[in-house]
Amino acid sequence: MPLLLKLFFAFIQVGLFSVGGGYAAIPLIQEQIVNIHGLLSLEEFSDLITVAEMTPGPISINSATFVGMRLGGIGGVLLCSLGCIIPSFCICLILAHFYYKYRSFGGVQTVLGALRPAVVALIGSAGFSILMLGLFGSDIFSVNLSDFRVVEFGIFAAALFILRKFKVSAVAVILGSGVIGTLIYTVAGMV
Repeated sequence: MPLLLKLFFAFIQVGLFSVGGGYAAIPLIQEQIVNIHGLLSLEEFSDLITVAEMTPGPISINSATFVGMRLGGIGGVLLCSLGCIIPSFCICLILAHFYYKYRSFGGVQTVLGALRPAVVALIGSAGFSILMLGLFGSDIFSVNLSDFRVVEFGIFAAALFILRKFKVSAVAVILGSGVIGTLIYTVAGMV
């Protein structure tokens, strides 16, 4: 199958099964692009997700755009983005119709309440995967304690402390962490 079609069908699956928003899509994108098709390494994928998180807009579309550009150029951007959007668009139209028709029915609220824990689990899984990659350079199943990255842990712990204690903007903490990491690795690279 040609690469562009492979990307399109991969992101149709991501768009179809990513219930709960952009962060819930990250493990699905990883599964399709890294694990199933082997189009990117886990480290390349992590870098793309980092850039997608820092740019404005939904993370799933940003991820689709960056993966598409990296692997297929402008055609990849269009097909990955469309593949990610089309299922959600169609499902939202159908669900909106039924929700407005049956919103007073108690079963609807029960189903929506039952989906919340699954969404939290998907988001937690994505966050944990990114944390393991940042701290050990690998996924959870191939962690080697000797690969523990002290600098990254220090930046993570400081950022978490600042976010929780001082209620600083997450954007400021992300930018500050990037500047501090760049300075540390620039100085370390010069020595």
